[in-house]
Amino acid sequence: MELKDLLLTPIYLAIFYGIAFSVRKKYTNALTKKYFIPALSLKFLGAIALGLIYQFYYGGGDTFNYYGHTKVVYEAFMNSPSAGLQLIFGSTEGYNPEVAQYVGRLYWYHADTEYFVVRIASFFGLFCFNTYTIIGLLFAALSFSGMWAMYLTFIHIYPLAYKKLAIAVFFLPSVFFWGSGLMKDSVCIGALGWTFYGFYHATILKRNVLFSTIIGLIGAYLLVSVKVYILLSFLPPALLWVFNENNRRIKSAAARMLLKPFFLLMGLGAGYLGATRLTAGDDKYDVDKIGERTKINSEYLTSQVANGSAYNIGSFDGSLGSMVKVAPQAITVSLFRPFLFEARNPVMLLSAMEAALFLYLTVSLFYKTGVLKSFRLIASQPILTFCFIFSVVLAIGVGTNSGNFGTLVRYKIPLMPFYLGALYIMQFMARPQRKIRTAQPQVNRAKKVELLASTE
Repeated sequence: MELKDLLLTPIYLAIFYGIAFSVRKKYTNALTKKYFIPALSLKFLGAIALGLIYQFYYGGGDTFNYYGHTKVVYEAFMNSPSAGLQLIFGSTEGYNPEVAQYVGRLYWYHADTEYFVVRIASFFGLFCFNTYTIIGLLFAALSFSGMWAMYLTFIHIYPLAYKKLAIAVFFLPSVFFWGSGLMKDSVCIGALGWTFYGFYHATILKRNVLFSTIIGLIGAYLLVSVKVYILLSFLPPALLWVFNENNRRIKSAAARMLLKPFFLLMGLGAGYLGATRLTAGDDKYDVDKIGERTKINSEYLTSQVANGSAYNIGSFDGSLGSMVKVAPQAITVSLFRPFLFEARNPVMLLSAMEAALFLYLTVSLFYKTGVLKSFRLIASQPILTFCFIFSVVLAIGVGTNSGNFGTLVRYKIPLMPFYLGALYIMQFMARPQRKIRTAQPQVNRAKKVELLASTE
């Protein structure tokens, strides 16, 4: 960070808050209004804290590698706006004499996913004199917009839990820290929120279909460009969600029972086709090669760790069969580890505290409700089915890929709002009816959320 960060950041923060207060009324109501500014503030705090920790604690890292690339692009733009714009928007294929002198200094120029983040950061840099902290704040705002869309979608589905859903989406330390600054994770968590919002409104609620489809496709495009495996984990349970909702709308119980296996197979089949089409020919994410790549990534990341944060989920040879074998350990490590006694530094301690919360809520909820009743509730409620399948699928993916808790804490943040949100929704659904009646004023207020909480 430089002197211009100290001088310009307060000015831009004032501008960002001015914009936030001016649009808050349009995207909130009486019940959600109180979360808008605090949630945005946490995102801004996370973006600034991430930069400070990487600079003074880690002594560098990916966030400053991205920023180093933006410096080259900004220099090119100042020398020749045409060259700078080509580096931001142009193709990386072939030889371009206008940008050749800069390409040699861009290590990630031919790394599609990393350079996509560089493109976004460089574009933001044009509007803030390429100031690191302000670029980070813009990433935080981009991420927040998607997460607010995610929150509105959740409370439209189950408005009674609007308070606890706000905790699940906005107030988990790992999510607002790792998902706020100049990193891939900020783009991904925001894009996932837009995809979730667009998918729900376009295919299930069927409201403002064109607008919702565009929003969902933008989110999906960002995920494909940065971390396609998140979309691959999202797609099958999302399509299953659509078929489950359509199955529920069939009035005849007999017809529902007969058609449910058909809808299930269609949802899984469509998800698999979508996954294979998205990744066909991709050396990194092709379904046929994903097991092999997972083994390589896990071994590499584990070998790079010398501070005691590595974990071992068992041996696997890269085949999909061996991945299935280690899946239970991968789910456990992603959702419920590191344990508190495994924490080796303050960042790991925060992750361990969140994992302890997940473990406590999971065990207590399944114990109080009953294991069989809990699984019946999950199977009967499409939103719960979607959230848990998405969380489990992504947990297996990141648990087998990471190899150490340092990378795992970042990789798993997209599943955390969905898993915790599903637990909170289950908590409300599983309450005895008499307790819900005593909270009638809350129910009445929650009905207002269903009517008012939307971004249309």
